[in-house]
Amino acid sequence: MSGKRSAGLLVYRRTGDGTEVLIGHMGGPFWARREAAAWSMPKGEYEDDERPKDAARREFSEELGLTPPEGPWIPLGEHRQRGGKTVTAWAVEGELDPADAVFGTFRMEWPRGSGIQRDFPELDRVAWVSAEEAEKRLVAGQRIFLDRLGLHISDAG
Repeated sequence: MSGKRSAGLLVYRRTGDGTEVLIGHMGGPFWARREAAAWSMPKGEYEDDERPKDAARREFSEELGLTPPEGPWIPLGEHRQRGGKTVTAWAVEGELDPADAVFGTFRMEWPRGSGIQRDFPELDRVAWVSAEEAEKRLVAGQRIFLDRLGLHISDAG
């Protein structure tokens, strides 16, 4: 495999005001004071022996502690991010309550150079936001998936 690969799932719902997506604010000290470009769809890395779709399902469950909504998964394709990681994404229409999320954690040395290992949530909060708001909040490399979802929804009528 060349380069890191990640897979994610973008849950969306239709409201009277348009489309909303469920995104999460990235946890840990690097993102604590940021809002713009500090949110992500639930996603994570996978190895050669795992199918991307299975990884997207697993990461959704690990990061949110929730089962992905039932329904057809819409392929949103791949996108290579600036750092070289390739992200493969799907969307599924569904309804979840952000208050039900139980966030997975990761461990890292903090403060750097201290030798102290601490646990941080992978995501520290999730929210339903309009597609327009998500455009501001999502990390730049994931915004293309909003565009692709918008195309799918407009094509589906």
